[in-house]
Formats: sequence, structure tokens, C-alpha cells
Amino acid sequence: MSMFGAIANAGSGLVVYRKWLDAVSDNVSNINDVAPTSGKAFQARYVVAQAANYGNAGGAQVGGVQYGDAQGRLVYQPDHPLADAKGMVRVPDIDLSDQMGQLIIAQRAYQANLSVVQRAQDAYQSALELGK
Repeated sequence: MSMFGAIANAGSGLVVYRKWLDAVSDNVSNINDVAPTSGKAFQARYVVAQAANYGNAGGAQVGGVQYGDAQGRLVYQPDHPLADAKGMVRVPDIDLSDQMGQLIIAQRAYQANLSVVQRAQDAYQSALELGK
């Protein structure tokens, strides 16, 4: 693999992990959303990564997005304005500890890919200095 291939692969990883970070941050920011029991709960977003040009060192790409359950969870909050006659509201079925774990994984992977890009840039800079 050439140095340009390393940058391309790491760059595609940066895109995938940025999308994953965006999805996790969206999930965390909507974890306390409340909906009436007649409506849908916020659906968590999960990024599906896949190999791009599998077997030919093509990097990674976002293969799609999967969504969590629209039913969410029913929670007893009788004082909430959206509560039904039984005092129930619908909230997203999102586990904060799971989301924080995903956030750490995506952040570290993003940093690793960024490090590869930076190292390759440094190598190119050094090669250009040799030619002077």
C-alpha cells in the first residue's frame, strides 16, 4: 500500500467515525425526550460501517443507519404535561452507559485514524525536504 493509500484509508475511517460520533451525540442529547403514549419515542441511531471495495484496501464507509425501537419505554410521570390518564409517557429506550462506551470507542478510533493521516503528512513533508 502506498502512502497515498494509507491516507485514503485513514480518511475514510475518519468519515465513518465522525458519523458514528454524530449518531452517539444525537442519541445522548435526546435521551430524555418525552412523547405521549400515543406517539413514537425518539429512535436511537446506530451507524453501520462496512468495508469499501472489500479485499482491495479500499478503506471503510457508512453502510447505513439502523434505528432503535419507536415504542421506547413507558415511564410513570403523572405530573408531566404529556402524561396519559394513567400517568404514563413514552421515552426512548437508550442506555446511557452503552452510548458512553460507544462514544469512547468512536473517539479513540477517530483519533487513531487522524494520527495515521498526520504521520503520513509528516512523511511527505520530510520527503519534500530531502529533495531540496
